[in-house]
Amino acid sequence: MGVLISIIGGKEKMTIDIWLDFEDATPQTEKEKEIHSQVAEVLNKAELILEKLAAYKGCEEFIRAAISKPSEETDKAAWNAILPAVETLQEFYEFSVEVEKIYPRLLTSLFAAEDDSLKSNLKGQQSLAKQLADIFDFALRFDDKKMLNPGIQNDFSYYRRTLSRIKMTNKGAEIKIKDELANRMSLFFAYPTPMMKVLTDTTVNFLKNEPCPINKGQVVAGYSLMANVCLDMVERGRFTNVKTNMFCLRGMTGSIVLVDHLDPLGAFHKKSVINVKGAITKLKNFQEDATEGLINALRYTTVHLNDADTPPTIKLLLQ
Repeated sequence: MGVLISIIGGKEKMTIDIWLDFEDATPQTEKEKEIHSQVAEVLNKAELILEKLAAYKGCEEFIRAAISKPSEETDKAAWNAILPAVETLQEFYEFSVEVEKIYPRLLTSLFAAEDDSLKSNLKGQQSLAKQLADIFDFALRFDDKKMLNPGIQNDFSYYRRTLSRIKMTNKGAEIKIKDELANRMSLFFAYPTPMMKVLTDTTVNFLKNEPCPINKGQVVAGYSLMANVCLDMVERGRFTNVKTNMFCLRGMTGSIVLVDHLDPLGAFHKKSVINVKGAITKLKNFQEDATEGLINALRYTTVHLNDADTPPTIKLLLQ
């Protein structure tokens, strides 16, 4: 699967031949194999995490009974229901920590280059480019499902309140999720789009490291290129199935969000090398409801959309 892409940015037009095989890319060098293996070990669990999130029912009924009709029986029923639910939530959080640890390896390998070398990096490490898109695909799907399930945050809030009471009345009680972990989990689930926040925070913090193997400009250029490649793949109709097209659109959207957090001017300004107008238009015209979560990601998880330098046409498209 390949594509000839045109990137229009600022005053200059570049035509680049890049093949990104999002179906059959395999590592070509020992270094690529090593990184791919490390990332795959984490990403292999992503679909199971999404399945568990989709199946998460919440404990609203038990919590409501414990609050409205407090008794030893209703309290015990709610606690017994909440414990396995919280264990599942812990699994979600711990997976985000695993993603946080392996994600910078992809950034370093793919984006530690300038200009044409950056294009060569992507073209020469297509299995890693695919994994980068995999991470965005997972993060945006996870956040969509999380936002549709308010029971997650309600359950964890109830757990923390009950935990405080248990610690006061039964100091010898065995507690699996202690205060420090509970605090981190609470911050994670309190955010509307927790997985994308992990990626933005991890990127920002990684680039602050001294010494850092890559700089902010390289990462902005790399994600800008990824956004345009993913958009162009869809626009040229290279795929016949919705799933693959949506995969590309999530890769595109995640890349735009990261650029907007990293570039001092954001992703929406007039001289942005990203074809933002084309990206938003494609999301809005792709399929009814299929891309609403991605449009919302651009609306609510970016930071420069409402800047004075953002063209009115872009703001209007995202209204």
